Amino acid sequence: MIETAEALTAFATGITAAPALALDTEFMREKTYRADLCLVQLAHEGSAVCVDPLAVPDLAALAPALTSPNCMKVMHAARQDLEVLLPAVGLVRPVFDTQIAAGLAGFPAQIGYAELARRLLNVELDKAHTRTDWSRRPLSAEQQEYALDDVRHLLALRASLLETLESRGRIAWLEEELAGLANADALRVAPEDAWKKVKGLPSLDDARQRLAQNVAAWRERRADERNRPRGWILDDVSLREIVVRLPRSREALAALPEMQESVVRKCGDELLALVTDANITDPPPPLPRRERPDPAMLATVKRLGEITAAAATELGVSQEVLATRRELEKLAAGREDVSLLRGWRKAVIGEKLLAAL
Repeated sequence: MIETAEALTAFATGITAAPALALDTEFMREKTYRADLCLVQLAHEGSAVCVDPLAVPDLAALAPALTSPNCMKVMHAARQDLEVLLPAVGLVRPVFDTQIAAGLAGFPAQIGYAELARRLLNVELDKAHTRTDWSRRPLSAEQQEYALDDVRHLLALRASLLETLESRGRIAWLEEELAGLANADALRVAPEDAWKKVKGLPSLDDARQRLAQNVAAWRERRADERNRPRGWILDDVSLREIVVRLPRSREALAALPEMQESVVRKCGDELLALVTDANITDPPPPLPRRERPDPAMLATVKRLGEITAAAATELGVSQEVLATRRELEKLAAGREDVSLLRGWRKAVIGEKLLAAL
């Protein structure tokens, strides 16, 4: 357990020439907008350590190794860890994600680390501390062992997966998939794009779409400024109701389903100003009717799904690795901004789907 700046510097110096490092983090974000980094686990050459960011907040000493192009960082389901580490050490790269590699090797697309270790290495990992509060100190010896186990087997998993992918000629597939982890912008949510993550928005007219974008951006910035979960600022249900019903007064705002009184009291004027600035006519235009699914389109998507399923079976991979239903729907609608029409997927399935269309 590394708990002093001196110990961290000594460890960081010792890994500067490491060709590969196993890396994982533990963090908490239930009560904050930005994740609180609570532990960084690293392993190489048979040894594993925990770095305590609560005792050593400045992790800059790790940056040279974690951002070095000459050192491969081996992680599992890396995206959230990369997001959490970005402010502390910069963009961690290059990364070998064992979950992505496992999907290409024929395992379930979202396979967990413990299950992968069991299947490939015949290692049974303890799951007793899955819901540990990693911000509490001191950590018990059992908690530290649990955390260290998260990196102890990553290098062995990488070696096994590389062997499989090389034998199947899929290293180029893997490199293409891993390249997506080297984009720092993909790890941040731009306030202007936050509305796209709000589930359940009905079909909207253009004016309401702009309002949804503005309200979600306002929520994102306020959550960031106060470092509180966005749902604590304004929950998704209330956001949707504002966009659909367009309240013009505090009374109308307070009458929305599930609208919290504290939100009206603290933020009511700002939310009403957003509605006013949207300049939507009163009475507002009716919401567009939801069109019934086109039977021909449903049949097309079903046919594309069958072709994808057959290709996945032939390749020995999960269908989700090749294409999600959403991607197939976009393709059936004539969209070209789909992963199916790029890189290795275009060669193994995209061309077949285009021919079917």
